[in-house]
Amino acid sequence: MLHILIFPVTLINTRSHFFPMTPQPSRWTNLIEFLQVELALPKAAIALALKHCEQKVNLLPVVLWQYGLVTTKQLDQIFDWLEAS
Repeated sequence: MLHILIFPVTLINTRSHFFPMTPQPSRWTNLIEFLQVELALPKAAIALALKHCEQKVNLLPVVLWQYGLVTTKQLDQIFDWLEAS
C-alpha cells in the first residue's frame, strides 16, 4: 500500500546540508534518525534527497525511492513510520 503524507515545511542550509524546518522539527529529526538507523541509509543519500526536494521536503520518501536509494518495501516502512509518529 502506498501512503502519501504532505507536511508544510521550509529548508535551511547548514554547512552544505539541507534540513527541514517545520512546526514539529523533532519529527523530521526523528525521521532522519529512522532513515539512518533503521534503514541504514547513509547521510550522503539523505542529503542528496533533501537537496533534490528543494522546498518540498514532504516528498523526501518519494525522492529517496525515485533515486533508487530505498526499495519499495523500505518506502512502505517509511510511510508506516510517518503514519505512526
